[in-house]
Amino acid sequence: MASDELFISGIGISRNVISTIVSRAAERVAGVATVGDKDIASSLVSVFTKSANPVSEPVEAAVVDDKLAITVHLAVFYGYPFTKLAEDVRSAIAEAIRGQVGYEVGNVDVCIDSLVFPKE
Repeated sequence: MASDELFISGIGISRNVISTIVSRAAERVAGVATVGDKDIASSLVSVFTKSANPVSEPVEAAVVDDKLAITVHLAVFYGYPFTKLAEDVRSAIAEAIRGQVGYEVGNVDVCIDSLVFPKE
């Protein structure tokens, strides 16, 4: 099990704090519906079924080679090009971490886990 804190330049920061910063930054990007899977129907199905592949945390963070590495799982709206959306999410997250934590991000992996279609 991973430690609940990340140690960056001698400062211990809770993974929940990093997750909150990342989630807020990502959700402000046009085209992002939610960070993680907040769909009630999917959540209920996962409660009543046991999957061999448990759902990952919506935000994962680690210190790799003295740099912060982040993975964020998203539900995105249909109609936004994935490469542009991922680029915007990476920039928003790196800027938010730099501004709040004062630390540079080594990489941000963006996982698009679901697509949300507009109601017609």
